Amino acid sequence: MPEQQQSKQGILLAISAYTMWGIAPIYFKALSAVTPLEILSHRIIWSVLLLAVLIQLSKGWRKVSKVLVSKTKMTYLICTALLVGVNWLIFIWAVNADHMLDASLGYYINPLLNVILGMLFLGERLRKLQWFAVALAATGVIIQVVAFGSIPVVALALATSFGLYGLLRKKVSLDAQSGLFIETLLMVPVAALYLFFIADTPTSHMGDNPMHLNLLLVCAGIVTTLPLLCFTGAATRLKLSTLGFFQYIGPSLMFILAVMVYGEPLTTDKTMTFAFIWTALVIFSLDGLRTRRKHTI
Repeated sequence: MPEQQQSKQGILLAISAYTMWGIAPIYFKALSAVTPLEILSHRIIWSVLLLAVLIQLSKGWRKVSKVLVSKTKMTYLICTALLVGVNWLIFIWAVNADHMLDASLGYYINPLLNVILGMLFLGERLRKLQWFAVALAATGVIIQVVAFGSIPVVALALATSFGLYGLLRKKVSLDAQSGLFIETLLMVPVAALYLFFIADTPTSHMGDNPMHLNLLLVCAGIVTTLPLLCFTGAATRLKLSTLGFFQYIGPSLMFILAVMVYGEPLTTDKTMTFAFIWTALVIFSLDGLRTRRKHTI
């Protein structure tokens, strides 16, 4: 396939992935009658079933079996399963507890946190403008804490859990589909135990639920895996530096949904923090563009 066509496909897949992640709160808002732990349990169970079908179709069981017998990789995947499970739970809770702006802020902070994690654990060096961008973002958070006395706990928890998840997944060196299947497989016993033996709410027994609610719960597998598959397809067709510029679509859509659709108040402390983060991301992106141009000349 010509490189230009591959690049176009990659861009379309990247836009699709980040758009789906950005509008995912609409789906979780539709499940507001269901508790976050129940939604998470359904997300795990239906995702693992869908991923099993996809692995069967792609004949990827040999790859999965090799990972399952590797103690080192399985140790990493136990950690990543815990991190992604925590991340999903916090995100679901944030959306349904009207903290979508905090979730948006967390995913804006994430790329800047990734740079710090790369420096601390992967020996990557930060350029001057990257340092400046990170300092600006930190200043925004510090001002929110000191001047307004509010700590963006949800945003920092989402950014940290997802940042550490990405860092550890790099260590495993495993494709997204197989990796997510093993991670969800590891979480299935806990999810099943909670859903079938612990949960006792009006929606915990699917036999008592209306059909539309059960369909929404089953769709949790699609909501989880489809954007990930689009992202994987984009990552194989685009340079990581190019892919990085699409990552702001998700939190931007969440921000618009929170303010324009669901009426979350944009308080002074949040406005101040967002202003610093957005400025930091502009500088971060411009530095990335400048560095990319230098390497292509």
